[in-house]
Amino acid sequence: MLPHEARKYFPFLDKGKIYFNHAAVSPLSTVVTEKIQTYLQQRSEGTIEDFQSFLAESSEAKNKLAKMLNTSAGRIAFVDNTSNGLNILAQGLTWKKGDKILLNDIEFPSNVYPFLNLQQLGVEIDFVKSENGKITVENILKAITPSTKLLSISFVQFLSGYKADLEALGKICKEKNIIFAVDAIQGLGALQLDVEKCNIDFLACGTQKWLMAIMGLAFIFLSEEMQKKIAPKYVGWLSVEDAWNILQYDLKLKTDASVFQTGTLNVIGIYGLNAALDLSESVSFEQIEKTILDTTEYFMDQLSSTGFTPLLSGVERKYLSGIVTIKDERAPVIFEKLMSEKVHCSLREGMIRFSPHFYNTCGEIDHIVEILKNAFPFHKTL
Repeated sequence: MLPHEARKYFPFLDKGKIYFNHAAVSPLSTVVTEKIQTYLQQRSEGTIEDFQSFLAESSEAKNKLAKMLNTSAGRIAFVDNTSNGLNILAQGLTWKKGDKILLNDIEFPSNVYPFLNLQQLGVEIDFVKSENGKITVENILKAITPSTKLLSISFVQFLSGYKADLEALGKICKEKNIIFAVDAIQGLGALQLDVEKCNIDFLACGTQKWLMAIMGLAFIFLSEEMQKKIAPKYVGWLSVEDAWNILQYDLKLKTDASVFQTGTLNVIGIYGLNAALDLSESVSFEQIEKTILDTTEYFMDQLSSTGFTPLLSGVERKYLSGIVTIKDERAPVIFEKLMSEKVHCSLREGMIRFSPHFYNTCGEIDHIVEILKNAFPFHKTL
């Protein structure tokens, strides 16, 4: 399927909306809503208790995620959100006073607070300073000390859209015996990611943004070696090897990632994710990435031609993502104007953030740029 052919699965387009806000939450395609509706009908009218069907659906979704990340399904576990996924890592490791964690100063809080919470144990947090929305490998390397035990970074920064050089960072972490963790929520689904190639030890990712699925569902990846270092702080009846021997009470924990799936999962979310992955696979993740990066470059060029300067103007393509951000002193007014014209974007930290997906078009970009050009002919960018 070609990217533009997927537009037929998004009914909001018939209402004249332009949705450039996937970095916040994606609209649901009819592929997803129909799959969920089928499940709901089954639960209300059909075979109400059909656990085997769910197991098959869950297994299928994990296999698709594993293929996407170049790993095995046994290395994937479903959780409820990115924050709790990262807490599994933060709370599961053994820390000693003076251990250091390396973060940066423009991370979304989900990738900060789980680690700040470790300060009560004597763990120290170092923040790498950003440069105009960029987190460079060079600055991270300078900040590493002999006490640095873990580096956690977003695949894509939520505000600027800067894509981290995960391959280079993973190589550094492996050489220096530093745990490498990634918050992938702003990249996965839009950009390709190979956890083996990037030497990623732990990854957490929600499904409601670029994966175009349901809120309240996320997943983690952790390498086999990483799992040996993590002691599960929470366990439940599904964490054990012989879960269905219900009255045995044998706390023999599973050895794959599913040990972190302690009980009932977000069933609706998993059905929806499986369908969303089907839609993306029908286009191909390679084509999705190319389309998004082509769109990003076109959008940045068009904005620049009107006098607006994108935050990552002049940055190489390999550091770009689906997020295009402009900083302007009239951002709230610009945002209100765009919303009144049915253009959906985000107002974040005094900036306008656009985040189109693979099915969005250059024609939509031209329309947005025309609105900006006509409504704000004289710009003063900061």
